[in-house]
Amino acid sequence: MTRRGHARVLMYSHDTFGLGHLRRCRSIAHALVERFSGIMVIIISGSPLAGAFDLRARVDFVKVPSVIKLHNGDYTSLDKHIDLADTLEMRRAIIHHMAASFDPDIMIVDKEPMGLRGELESTLHMLRARGTALVAGLREVMDGPEELRAEWSRTDMVRKMAEIYTHLWVYGPQGFWDPLTGLDVPDALRRRVTYTGYLDRTGKQTSLLHGHNLPENYLLVTAGGGGDGAPLMHQVLSAREAGVGFDQPVVLLLGPFMKTDERDALHRRSADLDDVHIIDFDNRAETLMAGATGIVAMFGYNTFCEILSYDRPALIVPRTRPRREQEIRARRAAELGIIDMLLPEQADEPETLARALRDLPGRPRPSDAGNPLPLDGLDVICDLVGDHFQRVSRQDLTLVGAGS
Repeated sequence: MTRRGHARVLMYSHDTFGLGHLRRCRSIAHALVERFSGIMVIIISGSPLAGAFDLRARVDFVKVPSVIKLHNGDYTSLDKHIDLADTLEMRRAIIHHMAASFDPDIMIVDKEPMGLRGELESTLHMLRARGTALVAGLREVMDGPEELRAEWSRTDMVRKMAEIYTHLWVYGPQGFWDPLTGLDVPDALRRRVTYTGYLDRTGKQTSLLHGHNLPENYLLVTAGGGGDGAPLMHQVLSAREAGVGFDQPVVLLLGPFMKTDERDALHRRSADLDDVHIIDFDNRAETLMAGATGIVAMFGYNTFCEILSYDRPALIVPRTRPRREQEIRARRAAELGIIDMLLPEQADEPETLARALRDLPGRPRPSDAGNPLPLDGLDVICDLVGDHFQRVSRQDLTLVGAGS
């Protein structure tokens, strides 16, 4: 199909409870409009904070009703007055109408190939019939092999992906981890996989200034969106109270999804401790990472990209349930010498954690590891998009600055 005007990319981020998926889609969208002058990107997101992040020109978002993923893996509506089934039906209708109206050249689906509870399936079939290139974008670690096999077997996911998707992009380097480990994947689908490398989070136009009055040489403690981050924060405060020489300034970045009572408890507890500073939320957390001498974190995908991008020594305390994603990523990164890791039960021992925190600024940076991991994912993705439009002879897609 020949279209006039901008080339169109539609992105989907189910975003049940957290910021990772939305932030990954935003990074990709910004890279595309920075590279190409003739492209427009719309992100469909279920994040309640979709409007809290700045978007570049020619990038926009459509908000669908939010749902929350509970600790046991079930879902519920963010609005407790609306039944989950009704919420999912509203999401399906909005997504389908948006996709039909926008009529994208490419659709990139983040992490959930058929969408939340299969909400994308009819839309994907409709777009495939129109000739849209369909891309499943997967984290380099999805979950433990047994857990992912059980989850995807229930929904016949591999067969559906082979039927629908023209491309699978893995947002990591080949050799770190295979996100399809343990699955019976046909060769035809394997041949559609491209490993992009990790996504650079420094940003070509990102200022490293922030508006906080912070001490020098601080450790940044972050738990992403913060929905399950309070235990890590309390572990760090217990380590400060242990009195074994860990006295470096600490900044706790709580995250927007931390419960109010947990947030208040951390404020009260930290008030009695020297050089402990709390920031409730910052929509440009990367600026805080850039100024830190070390990072203490759980280990979501974006956190790893930021640690690599800003080349900061890191101590990781990964989430180990309900998904094993963070633990697998942390074990592999520790094996490669990129980060130090403590399991949550080890971090529960204040003196053990205090010693690890005391030593953190002196550990090697990620770039000092024997085989530094590539951070060219955004460039690779832009190349893939450019190659697609070249194949379909889109003459209106031009490089930014071309011919100037």
